[in-house]
This record gives sequence, structure tokens and C-alpha cells, in this order.
Amino acid sequence: MADSRPTADEGDERADESGTDADSRTAVGEGADTGNEGESAATDADAAESTDQLRQRVDETYDFDDFGPTDMAQMSADEWEAAFDADSWITGDALLARVEADLRNRIAERDVFARLEGVEDGLLAYSDEGYAVVYPDGSVEGRGTVLRDVKPTVALCSMDDYDVAEPPEGELLPEPSAVPEGGGELGNWMLQLVAVAQLLAGLGLIVAWVFFPVETLFAPVAGIVFVLFALLLFVQVANARLSDKFRSEEYRDRLRAVGIGSDERPDFLPERYRKPADASAVEGTDDDPQTDELDDSASSV
Repeated sequence: MADSRPTADEGDERADESGTDADSRTAVGEGADTGNEGESAATDADAAESTDQLRQRVDETYDFDDFGPTDMAQMSADEWEAAFDADSWITGDALLARVEADLRNRIAERDVFARLEGVEDGLLAYSDEGYAVVYPDGSVEGRGTVLRDVKPTVALCSMDDYDVAEPPEGELLPEPSAVPEGGGELGNWMLQLVAVAQLLAGLGLIVAWVFFPVETLFAPVAGIVFVLFALLLFVQVANARLSDKFRSEEYRDRLRAVGIGSDERPDFLPERYRKPADASAVEGTDDDPQTDELDDSASSV
């Protein structure tokens, strides 16, 4: 009976073949890994290139020196991520200080109507029709036009390359009693002088046509036109003065609504922001039961 077991030489040959197959599989695996790494590197390079192209397009499309709510609404999520590097954003107390300074500048320039107050968890800006709360992490919540004005300010102030001008000191909004009744009267006086001149010229032409033998109809027609134009100017001056008076009164009402001259805050604010911190502290001291017990003990003694 023949022996079917392999000889030593055959075993060596099979071992060599197995080693060769293993080496081949290892080489194939390394080649596949190298290919995957190459594809990954190529993908990263394409992504970086597309991000750079998108960032360049955003810089060409938007003017970040005059960045407002309209521009912010037009930007897509990809454009936002490309324009603003999240790793370099300013947060914390530094962000709140920059936002407060920028908003104070805009309020002083009458670009934004709002009152600013520091609260325990951030910065509070409110007007007579809305509010916004800026938190140290850069998030914003609120409602109304104030929220619309504050959001782009927070986005700009979170960028390190955005320069914030030195804000003015003191109260930015005037007292209601300090608001004048109207604007400058120089323009109104100039219109009145023109109206008086037109009126006199028109009346002169009409009188000349009535009392002097003037056969042409040009004089009375021109006189009537001058008189009508003078009356139109007088009406325009009166309307401008009434409009200034109404605007001044409306501005006073808005100032009173935000608590200028008092410690009151609008009722639409969240409960935790409706009372100033000082008033809350005073009320907390008055309502302290331990203080009441001490007062009762002193009274009994």
C-alpha cells in the first residue's frame, strides 16, 4: 500500500507556496490601504479647495463692513460656515463686552433703538416692541426688531478681525422731557420767506390788473398762480411742524415704554428680566423670614 503522506520536499514546496500567497495577500492589503489613504487625501483636498472657493465667493458677494440683517438672511448654511471659522470665534465675557460696545455705538447713532442692561446670564437689549438676550456662548434669543438688529452684531463681534469702535459713555437715550418739540426751524423759516415773497408778488399782479389799465390776462393769471403756490408752501410748513410734533411725542412715548426716567421694564420681557436686579435684591431682603423673626424678637424685647 502506497504512503499518501507528503515527503519532506513536498512539504517545503507547499510551505513556500503558502508563504508566497500570504505575501501576495499582504501586498494587496497594503495596496488597498494605500489606495484608501490616497482617496481620503484627495477628498480632503477637494473639500478644502471647495471651502476656499466658497469663502472667496462669499467675500466677493457680501460687504462685511456693512453687514446687516438682510445679508444675514440671504446667506446659506454652507456660506455661513465658510465665512466664519468656528474655531476662531470670540466667546465669553469678551464677546459680551464687544457686543455691548458695538450696540452702544449703533444706539448713539440712532441706528438702533434699544436699552442695554447687563443681566446675570448675559446681555439684555430691549425696546418698546421686542428684546434680545445675548449669552456668553454667542447664542441669542428674543423677539421683534431688536432681535433682528442684535443677531448680525453678535456674528460680527464674534470675529477677531472685526474692529469695534470705542463706545460713548453715559446714558444713550435722552429723558422724555428733554426731547424737543421738533427739528430745526431754519428750513421752515426759509419756506415761509419764499411763500411770503410769492404771495406779495401774486397780490401785486392782481392789484395792478384791477387798478391799472392792463389789457393782458397774463398778470391776473400769474398772480393767482403765485398766490396758490404761496398757500401751498404755508400748508407744507404747517404740515412739517405738525409731523415734527407728532414724531417727538411718539419718541417720548417709546422712551417711557422702555423705562427711561423710571425703573420699570416692558411686560413682554421674560419673568426673570422684568424687574431690575437692585429692586429684586431689595425685595428679597424685605421678604427674608429670618429678618422678620429678628424684628419680632427685637419688638418683644
